[in-house]
Amino acid sequence: MHKSVSHTDWTAARLAFLEKEKAFTHARDELSAARRALPWEKVETPYVFEGENGPVTLGDLFRGRNQLIVYHFMFGPDWDAGCKSCTFWGDQFERNAIHLRARDTGLALVSRAPVEKLLAYRRRMGWTMEWVSSLNSSFNQDFAVSFPGDADRAGKNYNFGTIHFDGEEAPGLSVFAKEDGAIFHTYSTYARGLDMLNSAYQLLDLVPKGRDEEELEFSMTWLRRRDEY
Repeated sequence: MHKSVSHTDWTAARLAFLEKEKAFTHARDELSAARRALPWEKVETPYVFEGENGPVTLGDLFRGRNQLIVYHFMFGPDWDAGCKSCTFWGDQFERNAIHLRARDTGLALVSRAPVEKLLAYRRRMGWTMEWVSSLNSSFNQDFAVSFPGDADRAGKNYNFGTIHFDGEEAPGLSVFAKEDGAIFHTYSTYARGLDMLNSAYQLLDLVPKGRDEEELEFSMTWLRRRDEY
């Protein structure tokens, strides 16, 4: 239950909260600038993926642009469908890809499932984003989003070795840049770092109930793929 007040009192409360929102916006701008200022590491491994029309290199995924966002989509080799949570994020990305391309930025999904499974699932979801298979490369393991063996799942194996992830596949996002013909890894984020990329969650944060997940056994138990509601 929330307190009901007059318009004058509501406006006063809202203006007081606006100061907190402004402070958060300024802090976020500073954080974003610090993120962009992080050092880069050169990608030395010649990664090759399997795409819709055959082999695709990491450089090919830029598609003529100088920046590339890769979403590490959870879809294991033996799975029948992609992760429903990653699908939730994929829905947010689909319509943004064209706008990213207008700002010198490519977007691609990478998973370990065979490319035929990826393309079938892409058709099911009605997506157009480029999606390639890393099944025959070390890409997923190198970027710490796949843990196919027991040894891979031992100890703190996720989010830069800060937490333990017990599953075979984990979500993440990595950013790459091209400069003077070389490819550089500029940023990666995992776990709650992906939160801000989901516009549906940002909208739910605005309504009185918020995400309304506190009483659920798992925060995203409510979630369904778009064609399963």
